[in-house]
Amino acid sequence: MDHRSGQKRAVEYLYPPVEPFDQRMIDMGDGHRVYVEQCGRPDGIPVLVVHGGPGGGCSPAMRRYFDPETYRVILFDQRGCGRSRPNASVIENTTWHLVADIEVIRDLLGIDRFVLFGGSWGATLALIYAITHPERVRHLVLRGVFLGSRAELDWFYGGGAGAFFPELWQRFIDPIPAGERDDLVAAYHRRLFSGNMVEEMRFARLWAQWENALASVSSDGTSYDSPPDYARAFARLENHYFQNSVFLECDRWILRERARIEHLGASVVQGRFDMICPPLAAWELARGWRRCDLRMVGMAGHALSEPGISAELVHVMDGLRPLLKDR
Repeated sequence: MDHRSGQKRAVEYLYPPVEPFDQRMIDMGDGHRVYVEQCGRPDGIPVLVVHGGPGGGCSPAMRRYFDPETYRVILFDQRGCGRSRPNASVIENTTWHLVADIEVIRDLLGIDRFVLFGGSWGATLALIYAITHPERVRHLVLRGVFLGSRAELDWFYGGGAGAFFPELWQRFIDPIPAGERDDLVAAYHRRLFSGNMVEEMRFARLWAQWENALASVSSDGTSYDSPPDYARAFARLENHYFQNSVFLECDRWILRERARIEHLGASVVQGRFDMICPPLAAWELARGWRRCDLRMVGMAGHALSEPGISAELVHVMDGLRPLLKDR
């Protein structure tokens, strides 16, 4: 219990820690080796956890949102991050490579259909995979929805979110000359891929700090430093994807193609005060989708570790148990 607020911490809503029963590196055949692990019940309902970023990687806490007596939980580190190798590489690293990687994982593990569980960029990738392979998806569980649109990127890197955290926004833009501030993603791209490791690390830390500081609804504006290797992979991959409009052929592509997945069930958990991925995207995704259940969590921000977000996600996964067993 958090005695300052009287509220439970996020970890108190989760299942106990669990260790993987399978860990492996999969050679994707084009220079990338992708880390995959499985935990829970080997013959259980398959769930694929799709982490955020791009570049965020998986953590042991992500195993704990699922009843280990019910679910077979598969986690993987996307190309270039976490335990996958080469670290921080953007070569042969696009949305469509990641979609193909998920297909390789699914086929290699002998899974016909699975639940996709993803937040932030993980929600984006889960939706894109589902639109591309709807026959392989049993249900979508999404958190902190990001649709990869220009409006969302403009919000976070064009000053919208900065209006709420002006001192942090100033720190983010200060190192960029005034003449380059009309496109901060491009300005950071030049520095994150300069070939000068000292410069790349400096700007990677700034990029990661800006996002970290806004992740929680309880943020007081204090940021923290990520480990150097994590920050570099996270910043380079995220910037690479955003610089390329997440490799979709047009803006708002997910909404344009949504009809391909409207026969599927979806559960969307969204923080009402999400500063990184504002609720408008989740609302637009769910509007008119009859089988989509949108759950707005009051006094919650973006992070998976928000107590209200964690509690609702566990509640969703527990509630799906009888429904999925019958399918």
